[in-house]
Amino acid sequence: MVRTSTGRSLSRLAPLLALILLAGCDDRTAPAADIRPVRTMTVQPGATADLTSLTGEIKARYESDLGFRIDGKIIERPVDVGTVVKKGDLLARLDPQPRQQDLLAARADAAAAQAMLAKDRADEARQAELLKDGYTPRSVYDKAVASLKSSQSQVEATAARLKQAEDNLGYTRLLADADGVITTASANIGQVVAPGQVVVRLAQPAEREAAFNVSEALLAAAPKNVPVTVTLMSDPRVKIQGAVRYASPQADLTTRTYEVRVSLPDALPQMRLGATVTGSLSLDLSGVVEVPGSALFERDGKPAVWVVDPKSSTVSLRPISVSRYGGDGVVLSGGLDKGDIVVTAGVQKLIAGQTVRLLNGASS
Repeated sequence: MVRTSTGRSLSRLAPLLALILLAGCDDRTAPAADIRPVRTMTVQPGATADLTSLTGEIKARYESDLGFRIDGKIIERPVDVGTVVKKGDLLARLDPQPRQQDLLAARADAAAAQAMLAKDRADEARQAELLKDGYTPRSVYDKAVASLKSSQSQVEATAARLKQAEDNLGYTRLLADADGVITTASANIGQVVAPGQVVVRLAQPAEREAAFNVSEALLAAAPKNVPVTVTLMSDPRVKIQGAVRYASPQADLTTRTYEVRVSLPDALPQMRLGATVTGSLSLDLSGVVEVPGSALFERDGKPAVWVVDPKSSTVSLRPISVSRYGGDGVVLSGGLDKGDIVVTAGVQKLIAGQTVRLLNGASS
């Protein structure tokens, strides 16, 4: 009987012991807040720096695609790529025989019209005399006058066709309209060309430019009216400053780059057409803030960065304005001041008000 009484006593004490243990758990101290170590940088506005140079080539500012005004078969092309020509020099010639035949036919039509005009003029004069003396009716005279006017119109029409035939014969010769250099020859001897089809391209080297293919990001980042230093790649001692004259509004379908032309009114003789050059911009970055791309955070679809409060060692999210994106960093136009401490790594794991510990202090 004693063993049974003891067992029952222990069973009654078990719930009491469990409550005591639970109460002991509630008295435990809460764990300390998580202090996250972060890498940071201290904002320091930049100084003057150079933009990455681009490679381009020397081109003429004025280039003309020349072709015939009429169709025909090319029988002569005395020029080739690189040929220096003067204004009025022969560039190509079409077979003139079809145009000569047209000219002969136009001359015959003009002669026939002149003969008919002479006949109708004599008839009108004769009918006028007869009408004055009363020997012919008015209707006959009116018919003679109408024939005379028709002949006069026919003479004018045939004269215009004759002039056109003479011009077309002249158009079988393609002449240079200015002094220059042939840079492209698109049609060869024996080829039948249509009116306006490009046969040669004539460049006028008196005024030269440097042409560059620029990416969309670089085109948007470059300031307006900034001087460009153009250097001859084969001889870096040959360099000159120019200004951007033209930027293509549409990207090339193949390269997706934009053509930019830099005017070189005082180009040196060594900068020949087709020569390879480099172009570089000198950008004033004083006062410009740049942060690593890893520092960027997005809030409500807009860029922001985490900024550390040096007094409380907590972080807060601050909106920023991006001027342009570079290869490794982001240039800002607003949002940060000198001395601000910006988190540069692990930004996706932070929350507002979180306490952080700077690794080796804030780096600049």
